[in-house]
Amino acid sequence: MRRRRFLQLAAAAAGAPALPRASLAALAASDYPSRPVKILCGFSAGGAVDIVARLVGEWLSERFKVQFITEDRPGAANNIATEDMVRSPPDGYTLLLTNPTNAINATLYAHLKYDFLRDSAPVAGIMRVPNVMAVGAQVPAKTIPEFIAFAKANVGNVYYASPGTGTSVMMSAELFKILAHVPLTGITYRGMNGGGYTDMLSGRVQVAFDNLPGSIGYIRNGQFRALGVTTATRSAELPDVPSISEFVPGYEASAFYGLHAAKGTPAEIVEKLNRQINAALADPTMKAKLANLGGIMMPGTPADFGKMVADETAKWANVIHEANIKLID
Repeated sequence: MRRRRFLQLAAAAAGAPALPRASLAALAASDYPSRPVKILCGFSAGGAVDIVARLVGEWLSERFKVQFITEDRPGAANNIATEDMVRSPPDGYTLLLTNPTNAINATLYAHLKYDFLRDSAPVAGIMRVPNVMAVGAQVPAKTIPEFIAFAKANVGNVYYASPGTGTSVMMSAELFKILAHVPLTGITYRGMNGGGYTDMLSGRVQVAFDNLPGSIGYIRNGQFRALGVTTATRSAELPDVPSISEFVPGYEASAFYGLHAAKGTPAEIVEKLNRQINAALADPTMKAKLANLGGIMMPGTPADFGKMVADETAKWANVIHEANIKLID
């Protein structure tokens, strides 16, 4: 069967000059995917983005009977992986696990080599999750008011961990600093799993506003203590943990995950992927796996996901400007 299909495609290629471009695109889309697909992840293995990418990759591999392989390309707060996706051929074989940095970096970085909203094609939303404000076991604070008092009593000696400038983890911490009027110093890592968690466990770093999928295992094991979630409402996965907004009025932040492809990827390929992601979000087993990470399912069309990312981009632009967060060259 593979040999027959190869010969069919070879014959089509030989006659390419006589076929309209739309017909060639349709032929390629009908055969998609015929080889392994890469899902780029802009953070290190073991972090929230990597975890979601691998779960989605396993689902798509099973449904399409072709490998969807997660490739971690950490660095520059997700910009390396994003630029690699944007510059890839628009054929659906290089995808990006989209996350909040794609909305934040649009304003935070003054001279990006790409415009994410312009140069990419939304494929599907996956889920939203709260970040969680968690402290190491050595920190005496057990509530948000106690942490605020602790930070104010230890000016210059209270640090927060983040996987890079411009990540939702960093932005959630900076928003907390502004609204709660607390002095915190940020330390960035090549992914939380690339040193951030280790330093929290040792006590070198006191707090992180981490993506829930990355921290929830440490919280359940008693290694970290959850003080609050960043969404306006409590998380079903941590029902006893308050929302930060219960103590810091006006505070709200959340992380989101989805898939993007390069601009120009055939609509037929985008629709194929979108249908399978929506099927995953409706599947009880897959839904339970994502919900176990704190996720709220986010099914919809590519246009729905594109609008959500555009809205998040506008929201964080306002926060960056109003909070006078320094733009990065």
